Amino acid sequence: MDNIFVIAEAGINHNGKLDLAYKLIDMAVAAGCDAVKFQKRTPEISVPNSMKSVIRDTPWGTMTYLEYKNRLEFGLDEYRSINNYCLEKNIAWSASAWDIESLRFLDIFDLPFNKVASALATNQKFLNEVARRRKKTYVSVGMCTFEDIDVIVNIFNTYECPLILMHTISTYPAKEIDLNLKMIETLRTRYRLPVGYSGHESSVSPSIIAGSIGAVAIERHITLDRSMWGTDHSASLEASGLIQLVGALRKIPIVLGDGIKKEIEGEKEMASKLRYWN
Repeated sequence: MDNIFVIAEAGINHNGKLDLAYKLIDMAVAAGCDAVKFQKRTPEISVPNSMKSVIRDTPWGTMTYLEYKNRLEFGLDEYRSINNYCLEKNIAWSASAWDIESLRFLDIFDLPFNKVASALATNQKFLNEVARRRKKTYVSVGMCTFEDIDVIVNIFNTYECPLILMHTISTYPAKEIDLNLKMIETLRTRYRLPVGYSGHESSVSPSIIAGSIGAVAIERHITLDRSMWGTDHSASLEASGLIQLVGALRKIPIVLGDGIKKEIEGEKEMASKLRYWN
């Protein structure tokens, strides 16, 4: 509880524009986040075949879903620019790989942690590739059964790879009644691992509650404007919400204290004024 690790999930909310990615990084820095995270895909691999030819209306015109996904992707030049910008701004960054080719692409950079999205959490071939790197890894477990999570934990234990499970509800935005934050304790007890929370709700308070009940990391999608076009903006926090969240999370270890009963000078002074029988 000394430090809740706060990850600002920029994801694909840059809409394929590097200048917007910079602004999202600036937003994370201004709020005091520990890291900013993006997503990296090879769309030809990671887009399901059933979706590739689906037609989408986009800001760039009508195109297939595969074309749309390619339009959002950053390549080596963009990620080198992101790397340099984050170094300049003194904030850690990472990206969720959605396929093994993207994972290998990210190996170019000295990233402090890996992140596995819930969508990849049952892809055992991919999990083995991540775990064999033995780098601290956050794995979101939305859409997973306990049996699925058992497999995840066993794979990471096999490679002695540091693992943090992230409780997640994979709806966008998630309804507060569905969040089931007590799963944080359930996962921690069952697997004896650190557990965080990746929130997709529109509000701020559930993530604060998650931090107060022991989540070691909080990940939230961020956006410059929730009304922007794109799939993740409506489940993201704008700057004001992110600032509110991080400020509250930083207070949690301070106000919780150590649980040890002690005399406080101010209370002693107050007692002398109020306890007339002493």
